[in-house]
Amino acid sequence: MSTYSHAGVSSLNGEFKVRFANDGLRVKVLQKNGHKSIDIVELKTPMTKEDAVAYLLKIDFDNGNKAVRAALEAAADKRGVTPKAPVKAKVSKPVATKATKTPATKVAKAPAPAVEPKMTVQEAMDKVGEALM
Repeated sequence: MSTYSHAGVSSLNGEFKVRFANDGLRVKVLQKNGHKSIDIVELKTPMTKEDAVAYLLKIDFDNGNKAVRAALEAAADKRGVTPKAPVKAKVSKPVATKATKTPATKVAKAPAPAVEPKMTVQEAMDKVGEALM
């Protein structure tokens, strides 16, 4: 069964969907393909899609956004996930991309994993940006 280290939502043509990835660079691919309102977080440990959806529901990932909540609940229904009581997650400030100079994503920080990652999503995105220049 596949596991993913990042999960979140994005909007394409006004419709929110849950997205899964193994690195934060997925944000750039989604932006390139026209996605808006991209909100991807690094999971505390690699998780299956079912576990990731349950985790996003548990941390109250939607922060009151009904469209995001509907997308999470649709993914939970599709995958047979039963939501648990929500827990508030800390959300960091939006990240501005070099190309647009406007906030492109909102990255929430998941609870600290048992083992620290080698680099943050932002560091990875910066490294790729430098390599492309």
